[in-house]
Amino acid sequence: MVIQYTPKQLRKNLQITLLAMLCCLGGCETAPPVQEMSDARQAISVAKEAGAAERAAFHLKAAEKYLESAEQNLGEQAYQQARRDANQAKMKARDALKVSENAAEAQ
Repeated sequence: MVIQYTPKQLRKNLQITLLAMLCCLGGCETAPPVQEMSDARQAISVAKEAGAAERAAFHLKAAEKYLESAEQNLGEQAYQQARRDANQAKMKARDALKVSENAAEAQ
């Protein structure tokens, strides 16, 4: 037996199928952001070695706060938020490094 759909029925069935797929994908958590966490910690370490604690404390503190938030989210298995916070921590650490290097050059 062959089922024939009208274009309107076919469109509606495709929309329902796509909606169901999006709901399934939206509910899935990704894998833990291991690499992003490592990158953030490394960037903070490099910034500290470059003297950011003295020359770029504002940026370094922001990086550390983002890393703390990422670690908390990781513990709660909120991996997407942990990944975002880890990436923010890395960017703030890079900012701290740049500010620190520029301040060192100015001296």
